[in-house]
Amino acid sequence: MIPTEGVRVWLATGYTDMRSGFPSLALRVQEILKHNPLGGNLFCFRGKRGNLLKVIWHDGQGASLFTKRLERGRFIWPTVEGGAVTVSPAQLSYLLSGIDWRNPQETWRPTRVG
Repeated sequence: MIPTEGVRVWLATGYTDMRSGFPSLALRVQEILKHNPLGGNLFCFRGKRGNLLKVIWHDGQGASLFTKRLERGRFIWPTVEGGAVTVSPAQLSYLLSGIDWRNPQETWRPTRVG
């Protein structure tokens, strides 16, 4: 289960080689993003095609690597190159659902007519 409270979520901008595992992605976090990959934060990486996402997280006991592939559509991703963008856990939830996390629209439906 991906944690949602008390953690920061970072999106690594640009695209990442999705053949990478936890050690390679953690090195990328440390060298390129200048963050501690073992600090308990979530780091998200998107493949070149845009339909594959990997999330790494270290909980203090061990490392976790989560992968999600969208059957249709692409993950909405920041266009800035060579850095990281922080998002809220709620925005991550939208992102993982394939929803545009930058501007989610609340839909209201009437419960009755009259």
